[in-house]
Amino acid sequence: MRVLFKASLDTEKANEAISNGTLPKLLQSTLEQIKPEAAYFTSENGLRTAYLVFDMQDSSQMPVISEPFFMHLGAKITYTPVMNREDLQKGLTELGR
Repeated sequence: MRVLFKASLDTEKANEAISNGTLPKLLQSTLEQIKPEAAYFTSENGLRTAYLVFDMQDSSQMPVISEPFFMHLGAKITYTPVMNREDLQKGLTELGR
């Protein structure tokens, strides 16, 4: 299932992770692990925030992906099912049957 992973990072912990080099390593390993179709980084509500869209094969991936963000960055995390244009068209076609 395609999901949108959102991680809003605690500023103090993220500052420390930038200073000690942990943040780039954590992001790189996450990107290599989940191979997102899209990755965006911004600020939201004053916090560094990452948005990653990827195909979650199994819900058991959630702890593996989330825990480093919780433990090292004090992140607030959400997973939201999302569709692309093709998914929406397929769903609307199915709806009409």
